[in-house]
Amino acid sequence: MQAAPPTIFHVDMDAFFVSVEELYDPSLKGKAVVVGGAANERGVVAAASYEARKFGVHSAMPLRTAARLCPHAIFLPGHPERYRQCSDKVYKVLNDFSPKLEMVSIDEAYVDMSGTERLYGPALRAAHLLHVAMKAETQLNCSIGIGASRLIAKVCSDQAKPNGVLWVQPGCEASFLAPLDVRKIPGIGKVMEKRLEEQGIRKVGDLAARDESWLKQNFGAIGLALAGKSRGLDAGGWFDNDIGEDAGPRSISHEHTFTHDTGDQQVLESMLARLSEMVCRRLREHQLPARTVQLKLRTSDFHTITRARTLAEPTTVDSEVFGVIRELFRENWHGEAIRLLGVHASHFDTESEQLSLSGAGRHEKWNEALLAADRVRDKFGENAIALAAGMKARFRERTHENPASLPGKHRNKPAQ
Repeated sequence: MQAAPPTIFHVDMDAFFVSVEELYDPSLKGKAVVVGGAANERGVVAAASYEARKFGVHSAMPLRTAARLCPHAIFLPGHPERYRQCSDKVYKVLNDFSPKLEMVSIDEAYVDMSGTERLYGPALRAAHLLHVAMKAETQLNCSIGIGASRLIAKVCSDQAKPNGVLWVQPGCEASFLAPLDVRKIPGIGKVMEKRLEEQGIRKVGDLAARDESWLKQNFGAIGLALAGKSRGLDAGGWFDNDIGEDAGPRSISHEHTFTHDTGDQQVLESMLARLSEMVCRRLREHQLPARTVQLKLRTSDFHTITRARTLAEPTTVDSEVFGVIRELFRENWHGEAIRLLGVHASHFDTESEQLSLSGAGRHEKWNEALLAADRVRDKFGENAIALAAGMKARFRERTHENPASLPGKHRNKPAQ
């Protein structure tokens, strides 16, 4: 007997950052709202209300561009601590429906509802119950896509916005995808979209009509993944792991763009200390000591340099990462005014640290202390505690979809 196809939900909270702001200030409802910073700041839009989107404002757009397109919009800096609290509530609602779930960002998740029919009924009824529960517990709306694959579920939730449900039944995937623009397929960005258009491929149906051999010849291994995606399959690196299986990041980085370019060495090094702390917090969260750290510098004329160094031993300790980053900075900065700084960590070592003769990891006590500091930040915000070297680099925590302490993700725990 052939096994029933899986039932996958993709739950995407509608205009999440804006909707949370509206909970705290109901006067914002029905207005053009942009979250991410002030209208005259450098930086990008984190979220825009549906009213602002009518004027062409969208996520990742420069704030100043958004202000030109929608000058009457209300610009808000954002409140990441509020978003994390609401995301925790979202996770708890989803976990009540199925323990097999994955928060892929602060406001969206995949939920494997396979085998839950006895509890919640058919897929559409389960989605209705989930809608009701989400609204009751969070006062927020969500859109739900349903399919036999994560790819189909994600495309469906996008098509169902706002506050809707869309289910593509097994066997109907290709006909559903065919009329959509190729950009609707997860993993196809602007560059790939342009490459496909150059080959006369604009719709998913155009992509599905091409032979796999032709796609492989023209696009390599990615071409084979595109062939699978055009049929609604979970093909390619986006979907390598099962739902709920946390493969962890391949790299971790944080950047800061200054409101005004600066050549003040103390200010710059203080910012590098703060960015090093933020990167190391994410390293500890994922239990991923980094062996390579990289500095990124961008000057006023947009000239960008990157310099990396491999460490003798992998680390998650703030002061060690900052020490190397500061050395790289002093070796490569020559007094120019700086627009942007970045700290990047990669080449993770998932094995336990070498033990000393006493039997304890060399970084054990440091990590215990830093994990305690991380818990303080979880409770009181990112600026609650910092290295002395980074104290002067206080800045508003950036609003984005993948903050530290994402609910449902594996967290490192202190030794008992």
